[in-house]
Amino acid sequence: MLVISSAELRNNMKKYLDIAKSEEVIIQRGKTETFVLSMQKHLTPDEDLARAISMDDLLSGVKEDIREMYRTAKQ
Repeated sequence: MLVISSAELRNNMKKYLDIAKSEEVIIQRGKTETFVLSMQKHLTPDEDLARAISMDDLLSGVKEDIREMYRTAKQ
C-alpha cells in the first residue's frame, strides 16, 4: 500500500495508475479526506448470483407482504 497526496497523483497520474494495477494507492486530500485507488477486478458469476431475484420480483413480493400485513391487522 502506498500513500500519496492528491497533488502527487495529479502530477504523476500514469505512474500511480500503473502502480494501482498491483497494489492499492491511498490518496490523502487535505487532513480529512482519504481515497483508495485500485484496479477493478471483474466479478465472476457465482452460485449466489445465480440464485438472485430481479428487482421486479422483489418489489412484487414486498407489495404482497405489505398487503398481507394490512389484512392481518384489520382482523
